[in-house]
This record gives sequence, C-alpha cells and structure tokens, in this order.
Amino acid sequence: MPGGLGPLSKGNRRRNRVSLRYNPDARLRHGAVSGLIAESGGVVMTSAKKRIWGWYFFDWASQPYNTLLITFIFAPYIKDLLGDGSQAQAAWGYGIGAAGLFIAICAPLLGVIADKAGGRMRFIWLFSLLYVVGAWGLWYAAPDNFNLTLVMLSFAIGMIGMEFATIFTNAMLPDLGAPNEIGKISGSGWAFGYIGGLIALIIMLLLLAEGTTGKTLIGIAPLFGLDAEAREGTRSVGPLTAIWYAVFMIPFFLWVKEPPSKPRMSMMAAARTAWPELRANLVHLPKQRSLFAYLGSSMFYRDALNGMYVFGGIYAAGVLEWEVTQVGVFGILASLTGALFAWIGGKADSRFGPKPVIVVCVLVLTVVAIGVVMISRSSVFGVPVDPTSALPDIAFYIMGAAIGAAGGALQSASRTMMVRQSEPDRMTQSFGLYALAGKATSFLAPLLIGFVTDITGSQQLGISPLIGLFLIGLVLLLWVKPEGARSVG
Repeated sequence: MPGGLGPLSKGNRRRNRVSLRYNPDARLRHGAVSGLIAESGGVVMTSAKKRIWGWYFFDWASQPYNTLLITFIFAPYIKDLLGDGSQAQAAWGYGIGAAGLFIAICAPLLGVIADKAGGRMRFIWLFSLLYVVGAWGLWYAAPDNFNLTLVMLSFAIGMIGMEFATIFTNAMLPDLGAPNEIGKISGSGWAFGYIGGLIALIIMLLLLAEGTTGKTLIGIAPLFGLDAEAREGTRSVGPLTAIWYAVFMIPFFLWVKEPPSKPRMSMMAAARTAWPELRANLVHLPKQRSLFAYLGSSMFYRDALNGMYVFGGIYAAGVLEWEVTQVGVFGILASLTGALFAWIGGKADSRFGPKPVIVVCVLVLTVVAIGVVMISRSSVFGVPVDPTSALPDIAFYIMGAAIGAAGGALQSASRTMMVRQSEPDRMTQSFGLYALAGKATSFLAPLLIGFVTDITGSQQLGISPLIGLFLIGLVLLLWVKPEGARSVG
C-alpha cells in the first residue's frame, strides 16, 4: 500500500514482532494504522483516530477545574464565605497570582528536562495526582471552620497540577496530524473539553449546589444526603472535580502512547543541565523575532482572558448580587458558545491559519472587557436602570456568551500557533515557554485587579486593567509571522 502500511500477514507479524515500533510521523487518517507498538506476545496497533480521541479526553477531564472551581462555582462560594465582594476578589487575585508565579518559574525548566530525559507520560501521571489531591481538598472549605490560607493552598496545588499536565499534553499535538490538520484537531479538542465542563456544571447545578433556599436549581435537596446548611452540596464541587478527572483520564492513558525514542540522559542529568540550556535559549530568544513577539503577545492577551475567567463569577456575585445558581447558568451559556466557537474556530484555523482567528478573538474580547466594566445593578452602558431591572442580568449573560465564544476559539488557535513557532525536537520546551508566557504575567492581571479593587473599593473599576492587557497583546501580534519558524513553499 503506497504511502502507508498494508495488512500484516501472519508471517509478517511473526517476523516483525520485535522490530516494529511506533511511527510518530505516520499521518494516516480515519482509523488507519498510525503506529505499531511491539509488546511481548504480539503486535498492538493504535489507530490515529483512537489516539486523537484519547488526547481529546485530557481536555474533557481537566476542564471542570476551570469551569467549576476557577470561575462558576467555587469562586462565588468564596465570596459567600467572606461576605464582601471586593475582599473576596482581592483575596482570590492574590492567591491565583501566587500560584501563577510558581508555574511561570517552573514550567520552562520542566519542558527542558522532559525534552532531554524523555517520557512525557510520567510527568502527566505526577501532575494528575496533584490535580486530584488539590481539587479534593476544597471539600474542607466549611463555613464553620474556614481557613482561607489552607483553602487557597489546596486550590493552588490542583491548579499547578492542571497547568503542568497541560504543558505535556499540548506538546503531543504536532504528532496527531499533518500541519494543516492540527488546527482542526486543536479546536475539536477544546470544544470537547468545553462540553465536558458544561456537563459537569449541569450536574452541580441540578443535583448538588444549593442556593439560598437550600435547594438545587431544580428545587431538590442536594443528593447523597449532603447538608445544605453546611454548604456540603456546593463544597462537593471539589471531590466531583477530582473524581471526574480520575475517571475520564483513563481513555487518555489507555489510548495515547508515546513513541519509543532513542536513549536519552537520566532525569538527574537533565535536571542539572536544564537551567544552563534554558538560560542560553532565553538569551537567544529575542533574535527569533516572530516567536519572541508571539510569546509576548500571548502573555498579555491570555493573562487578560484568564482574568475574565477567574473573576467572572466573583464579579457577577458581587456587582450583580447573583447567587451561585445564577452564576452557574451564566457558565452554561458561556460553555455552550465556547464549545461551538472552539469547533468553528478550529475549522477556520485549518483553512486560514491561526493568526486571523487570534486577532478577531482579541478584538472581540477587548470590546467585551469595556462592556463588562459598564454593567452594574444600577446602570447598563451608562444608562441608569431600576435596581430591580433584569436588563443588567441580560446584558451580562450576553457578555458571558461572547467571552465563551471568543475565549474558546482564541485558546485553541493559540496552541496551534505555538506549534508553528516551535522547533519539532524542542516541542515540550517550547510549550514550557508557552506556559511561561501564559504565567509570567499571570500574576499581573489578578494582582492588578486585586490592587485596583482594593484602592478604589469598586469591583467594576477593578476589572479595567484587562482592557489594557488585551490591547498590548493585539499590538504585539503585528510582528508575528503566520507560519512562524516553518519554511514556506
């Protein structure tokens, strides 16, 4: 069979039992064989389609940390416990910012170590454990025994696990398809993740999270005998997120296999040489003009987008006086538009390239950031309204839909663009730098929001730094080559 692998006869299987190995360059589609892994007793074939679906399941498994914990359920719950929206927003900003600073420092070093020592999967196992432990610990944020420091520490452990695992799974993207296919693959994976987050959110709202009445969104007591007065229904978001991840990572670990590689240095040797190599690469980075500009651009616009996600729930709870269930409905709407437009954006990415998708999405999010600042309980875009009016709620729902749509497409196209800017043999290192770019200033948006909120005492004005961050990211895109380091023609 020209250009591929034909059927293996019984004799061929016997002769090739030991010698056949996974071929990472195979670009076969629609269930054709993409790789062969030699195992004792026979040859196991992994289809390209199955491997891609396994990779999708990481997005499905990990998305609830963003949807349920960072944005729509746990963040508003922190506001309820602290009682004051501005105080909660400031505390949340400082906590998330500190975790982001740690991630920024360690991510590129981990990428260098992984490229030198090999074995991305073992890193994913390790950071998956942190994800599960950190998420589960949020169960202990009880109203009658609330320790903000311990709760934020547990949250940070889970967040660190999620972010570091993402570095290694993103680095697998180029091996899943040809260059003109990875935009569609990335977008479909992001859309699949949004759907997972949406389903988890619906489960929380309908069956577990209690409102002020002690009932869930459909008017029942939280399942499993959870005590509404102790907020056990809402606190169960931590264990639910942990269990969700543990269960849905099973397809990933079963179907996504790393190709055997040539012998590499030991983990200790890789760790010893990681910093000198990273330092040399960072010194050389400004000479790689397109990559340097893209890392700078994404650093600012992703930080601003994360600020929207992190503070969206707290903002709605404090400014619009929404309950957890209302914030959850907002989350459902944002997740639906996020899934739809991540998929649409992936198709546009494959056809036009990631840069046009990124530019359009950043423009939309800049306008949305301005709009969010101009919505409050007493006015909408400068027009006074009655405090009982539903117009502010409707306007904020529309903003949420736009954030979900532009955010989903933006994040999908951003990791595709990173593949175009990277050298194939340094892919994990590149995504470590990408994580550094995403986290080097990830403390900036939360800390700026926390600081401005503290100084002004206004949640609305506290969100305003996001506008400037989006604009900086948009300007830096001018120096980004659409094809990056890839040769054209």
